[in-house]
Amino acid sequence: MSDIADKTVEQLEKLNINETEGAPAASETEGTPAASETEANNSNVDTTSASLYVGELDPSVSEALLYDIFSPIGPVTSIRVCRDAITKTSLGYAYVNFNDHESGRTAIEKLNYSPIKGKPCRIMWSQRDPALRKKGAGNIFIKNLHPDIDNKALHDTFSVFGNILSCKIATDETGKSKGFGFVHFEEDNAAVEAVDAINGMMLNGREVYVAQHVSKKDRESKLEEVKANFTNVYVKNVDVDTPEDEFTALFSKYGPITSIAMEKDSEGKFRGFGFINFENHDDAAKAVEELNDLEFKGQKLYVGRAQKKYERLQELKKQYEASRLEKLAKYQGVNLFVKNLDDSIDDEKLEAEFAPFGSITSAKVMRNEEGKSKNFGFVCFSTPEEATKAITEKNQQIVAGKPLYVAIAQRKDVRRSQLAQQIQARNQLRYQQATAAAAAAAAGMPGQFMQPMFYGVMPPRGVPFNGPNSPMGAVPRQQFRNGPVYGVPPQGAPQGNFPGNDQLYQQKQRQALGEELYKRVSSKTSDEEAAGKITGMILDLPPQEVMPLLENDELFEQHFNEASAAYESFKQEQQEQQQ
Repeated sequence: MSDIADKTVEQLEKLNINETEGAPAASETEGTPAASETEANNSNVDTTSASLYVGELDPSVSEALLYDIFSPIGPVTSIRVCRDAITKTSLGYAYVNFNDHESGRTAIEKLNYSPIKGKPCRIMWSQRDPALRKKGAGNIFIKNLHPDIDNKALHDTFSVFGNILSCKIATDETGKSKGFGFVHFEEDNAAVEAVDAINGMMLNGREVYVAQHVSKKDRESKLEEVKANFTNVYVKNVDVDTPEDEFTALFSKYGPITSIAMEKDSEGKFRGFGFINFENHDDAAKAVEELNDLEFKGQKLYVGRAQKKYERLQELKKQYEASRLEKLAKYQGVNLFVKNLDDSIDDEKLEAEFAPFGSITSAKVMRNEEGKSKNFGFVCFSTPEEATKAITEKNQQIVAGKPLYVAIAQRKDVRRSQLAQQIQARNQLRYQQATAAAAAAAAGMPGQFMQPMFYGVMPPRGVPFNGPNSPMGAVPRQQFRNGPVYGVPPQGAPQGNFPGNDQLYQQKQRQALGEELYKRVSSKTSDEEAAGKITGMILDLPPQEVMPLLENDELFEQHFNEASAAYESFKQEQQEQQQ
């Protein structure tokens, strides 16, 4: 090994690389500054601080890669990529701590917005004090930005007014700009100058709006004040043939009006809605009270306080969330998921199969775009008691030659979370067992029998899982279709008692099921070790969940992808622990 390599290894050994989990950054919606309400900075940077926040990172960026990038700037004391507590996947940001403040400042100057694995990173001073993070001084809000303006372009535009601590364009899940962003200056007067100079200017052909950031608390307080003293009224469901003088007369009787706007189309025809701004709040409130739901020219009017777009969107979101929660509560414990359905089962036959157990509100077999059955569906009962009875009676019952799997329906995100937790628990148990065995061996203690767990230890390619020449003998295909057992030690594992015929038969069933599953998994990956591990993880599921995977490509693909992702995450974690 060269002297340079020796020196690098020595530095890495001294470096404190943390892999503890972090929480996701706060969502950055309109009016909520990324610069002040996430890991952002405050306008009074501690000159002794040497901790940097590094955001906009690709999920594959590791601590080692960040060390290679930042260590040439100056002595790095620690690096932490923040990860999800369950899946261990990167949250897209990290903390890099230098030995001195000057190195941190140099890193910002030289590396900010430079690409890391093809994505421009965003670097700023880390500020952990919540009170300082939420301080709005020096922070400005910009909206109506052109989609082509990114973080760096926004930074370059505003950097002429003073030192920028952080700069952020709000983006959606796909990384596309939402058309607004935030700039946080070190000095308050720089923010004031930027607002005066840029507000109303044309940037990339768009007139931008720039203003001092207003905290969420202040915005909500101002909104409540507007609600309590509104003068602008919105009206809709008006007959499109209503003349302007009649429309005006409808509202003018309530008090002085400062303006009336009847919205019209490109041809100048009234669109049936408009705005009326009263001089006094009391007059506006009275108009809303008396005219809302009034029958006018054969149509029932809607009259209410005029709302801004952002406020309307927030109310729609609340209504949608309330509706979603109501629907979840309504179907909690009564909606059943049924899979491994035969192609001949349609909605009517599915309902007929479950009708003896209670009152069914809906029964649906899911189909693809071509109308072919996906071999699973949903049955919804009126009460949880009926659903429970159906699960007890119908789960594993043979219908049209196939054993059904019946369980309470769960959302996709809940299922994935549970699977990730199960895999994490199994990995932790394996690690503990391996550690205990190694410690016992090192101490010279005699090995004690521990019931082994089966985690997909597959034979090499070319060695049959079962057959005339295998230790277990040939296993007819129909045996594992009757329902394999799980949790049985692999062939050759030490046993406390000699296995009887039933236990031997169960082992044969599991071997046959594992062979079939391994064939399908190995056809999707050339990595023999990965194929074995993935097969083991899937085989650890209850047998009634494993068997349908052999006959349903869509279900198999779903389980394979989830198990493969879990294996890759575990493998990466093991590699990082060895570095």
